[in-house]
Amino acid sequence: MTTFLALLRSINVGGRNKVPMAELRSLVGSLGFGNVATYLQSGNVVFTGAGPAAAAGKAIEEAITEHLGLTVPVLVRTDKQFAEVLRTSPFRTLDVDPRTLHVTFLGETPEPGTVRSLETDAVRFDPDRLEVVGGEVFLHCPGGYGETKLNNAFLERRLGVVATTRNWRTVTTLADMAGVGT
Repeated sequence: MTTFLALLRSINVGGRNKVPMAELRSLVGSLGFGNVATYLQSGNVVFTGAGPAAAAGKAIEEAITEHLGLTVPVLVRTDKQFAEVLRTSPFRTLDVDPRTLHVTFLGETPEPGTVRSLETDAVRFDPDRLEVVGGEVFLHCPGGYGETKLNNAFLERRLGVVATTRNWRTVTTLADMAGVGT
């Protein structure tokens, strides 16, 4: 059995795509996944199961569409992949307020040329910084995520992939829930 972490994009935000967490837990459990737990109201699910992460994400997406009538992208990482996110964060050693750190999880790995272009262009948003590592974009936003131009919509447009962003506290809490630790 593998521990998975599912990150749903854009639910319970601004009154759109309302999904009660009890209903989400029940739905994920009905797919044969075990030990289902949610964190916050923004679509973070930790569960156990077999098979590849992408298949789990697709099953959850399809169930949400079928049972709730919503089209919601679901990005899934294994516990090992999540541990790698913690280990490879380029900002993990910075002496900064953790509330200024975020991770944007990408639905697929973007083209290298697109990443280089984004990283080169992102310097114009100083003091906000980003670094793409594999399927994640690590962000340091000293003025707060609500003020940065390096937001989820910007990154999706520039990289051409579906994405969802979580703050560092959520990332570390999900890691703890998955038994990966920080």
